[in-house]
Amino acid sequence: MVSKNVKIKNEMGFHMRPANLFVTAMSKYSSDINIVHDSKNIDGKSIMNIMAAGMKCGSEITLECDGADEREMLDEAVSLIESGFDE
Repeated sequence: MVSKNVKIKNEMGFHMRPANLFVTAMSKYSSDINIVHDSKNIDGKSIMNIMAAGMKCGSEITLECDGADEREMLDEAVSLIESGFDE
């Protein structure tokens, strides 16, 4: 398992569009991804779980990837979040 702490940067937070982009990108990997936010584990491949978590701009989260392609998955997840989903 690999993990990294990141901060949500886009002003609107993890709303519908970034959640959709994130889930679409993560779904191409065989590994599992969890987002830890406020001591809750969120399935990073579930748009409904991500939306329900209410992650706002400035929220500190931990991305945890586990599986055969975990490193590549983590790198892309971090890149998406740190880019602010190009918003």
